[in-house]
Amino acid sequence: MMITTKGRNALKVMVDLARHEGEGFISLADVAARQNESLKYLETSAKQLSTAGLVVSARGKSGGYKLSRPAADYTVAEILLSGEGSLAPVSCLEEGSAPCENASTCATLPLFKELDEVIMTFLKSKSLKDLV
Repeated sequence: MMITTKGRNALKVMVDLARHEGEGFISLADVAARQNESLKYLETSAKQLSTAGLVVSARGKSGGYKLSRPAADYTVAEILLSGEGSLAPVSCLEEGSAPCENASTCATLPLFKELDEVIMTFLKSKSLKDLV
């Protein structure tokens, strides 16, 4: 499992919004400048975060993005999943994947299932507030 730019950018946007929680809607251009990231890439991340219901957006001069709930109520897992889609260490453990025909005899499947549980338990134990 490798966290891609999509997942990292989703986390960067959320951390920045959490740092400015209570200031109203935050311009994505401001987030991009503070995070030294491409506005175009952050727009993609912000859209995914909005679709997942993790942020609220508003158009116009005072528009931008803000958290849809307090920073302490987000897990790092849900933020990364909004960008990545899956954090499974192997494709056969991804949600919605076709059952593996070798699952009953696969010597490595128990290892990867346990690794997946460890990863998810860890990421669910960390809140956005912890990162701020």
